[in-house]
Amino acid sequence: MELWHYFLLAGLGVIAGTLNVLAGGGSLLTLPVMVFLGLDGAVANGTNRVAILAQNVTAVGGFRKLGFSDMKLSFSLALAALPGGICGALLGTMVRGELFNRVLGGVLIGVLLLMTVQRLRKVKKSTADQGEAAETNSTGPSRRQLILGHLAMVVVGFYGGFIQAGVGFLLMAALHQVLGLDLVRVNMHKVFIVGFFTLAALIIFAIRFQVLWIPGLALAVGNSIGGWIGSQLSVLKGESWIRNALYVALLLMAIKLLWPG
Repeated sequence: MELWHYFLLAGLGVIAGTLNVLAGGGSLLTLPVMVFLGLDGAVANGTNRVAILAQNVTAVGGFRKLGFSDMKLSFSLALAALPGGICGALLGTMVRGELFNRVLGGVLIGVLLLMTVQRLRKVKKSTADQGEAAETNSTGPSRRQLILGHLAMVVVGFYGGFIQAGVGFLLMAALHQVLGLDLVRVNMHKVFIVGFFTLAALIIFAIRFQVLWIPGLALAVGNSIGGWIGSQLSVLKGESWIRNALYVALLLMAIKLLWPG
């Protein structure tokens, strides 16, 4: 890699880290760029985990500084996601070359469709707003919601360990729709959960020699800055701003999908 590639990765990391914390989809930008710069798909997948781990560590610190922390629930959900994350990472180390590029392309399309469906469901805005107000009350998740939420973490962890890209959208859906948490607390838990299973995934990719540390650290510098920025904006701007960030993420993915070549 040339010197300017590292600066490119650091700059892209700021955007990706901010986007990951606010909504998700940052890895849908960084993974294709690393492949474009010549990295093998599996190596790009592993190298990306260095930045994701750094980003979520700083984001957790950012939320805690602003008084948003529920370590008991975060840790419980993260433990549920861990087995899936380990299995997904093992599978991820086996998917290489053209197959990885095809899988990533399929993921891009799948996430785009998921977000489009979610957007269409918001046509009944008044009904949705009333339902959300009931779901995000101060009583916290019910026992049934907690059980379903922990089961969902196993699946989310597997996907996150496998390819990472777009896992934020799945986590937001699980935490918001299943557990009924408001979007600020969704992001608070999300960064802890992703950081937790990402550490395990990174170890697995490193053992398989599928991590380039210098590019990963360059990307991590940017992602860390973006993670801090995202945590501050998430709390200061509130839910409506986060929803707008979701739509920005959708637009960025659509541009990537439609980009020629």
